[in-house]
Amino acid sequence: MISCCEENSDRALPKVDADEVAKLCKALAHPARVQLLCYLASYGACYFGNLADVLPLSPSTISQHVTILKEAGLILGSSDAQRVCYCVNPERIGQLKQLINAL
Repeated sequence: MISCCEENSDRALPKVDADEVAKLCKALAHPARVQLLCYLASYGACYFGNLADVLPLSPSTISQHVTILKEAGLILGSSDAQRVCYCVNPERIGQLKQLINAL
């Protein structure tokens, strides 16, 4: 049996897209963003005003968190005339799960 600290030169590095794992983990590295993502996953789609009511944070702070989640591709936003509706991006969540499983 190999202990966790023993060197094993027979093992190859796992084939993981480290940049993508890091990007997605960074986007999830704040509890508020995790909570927003969980809310959208359970609620479905909603407008920003609803998201601003989810957490006891200022709308500008929530907007910053939403921007980070959007930039990582974890959520999508579609605009109508005056508002933006947000939802989880199921394809990106699937990629996240695959990347984590590959670790």
